Amino acid sequence: MQNRTCYCNNKKNYDECCFPYLSNTRTPQTPEQLMRSRYSAFCTKNIKYLVATHYPLKREEKEEEILEETINNTQWHGLKVLETEKDKKDSNIEYVEFTAFYQTNNGHGQLHEKSKFIYENDRWYYVDGFLLEPIKIGRNEPCWCQSNKKFKKCHGKF
Repeated sequence: MQNRTCYCNNKKNYDECCFPYLSNTRTPQTPEQLMRSRYSAFCTKNIKYLVATHYPLKREEKEEEILEETINNTQWHGLKVLETEKDKKDSNIEYVEFTAFYQTNNGHGQLHEKSKFIYENDRWYYVDGFLLEPIKIGRNEPCWCQSNKKFKKCHGKF
């Protein structure tokens, strides 16, 4: 047992949150669960899970190599789920808007995306997403890195 808060910032223990999905003992029942587990997969370098949960028709030819390069050059620090939304025309499509905080050799960054998910063959898949402008973090909000400090006292000073 890891006895650590899950990477996805869901305030649950990793072993009870995303680990069952990443170890293929459970299947995410919602797009948000899938999105959170995919974030945890990036943090734990679980490329097989990322490929398996990407919609087959949207996979890149060299997807594993692309993911490996991203994982090796990025350190993920926190996730904030902003909104979930059902498609108005198709009940098998849903969206999750999130922002993920990271660090590369170029410094700290933020990935703000609205991701599309599709339910097919009794499971959810990540389809694709479109990038949005970075969100502004309030100085007195909790820091995204799970330090339990206010943003201004943690990563807000960078």
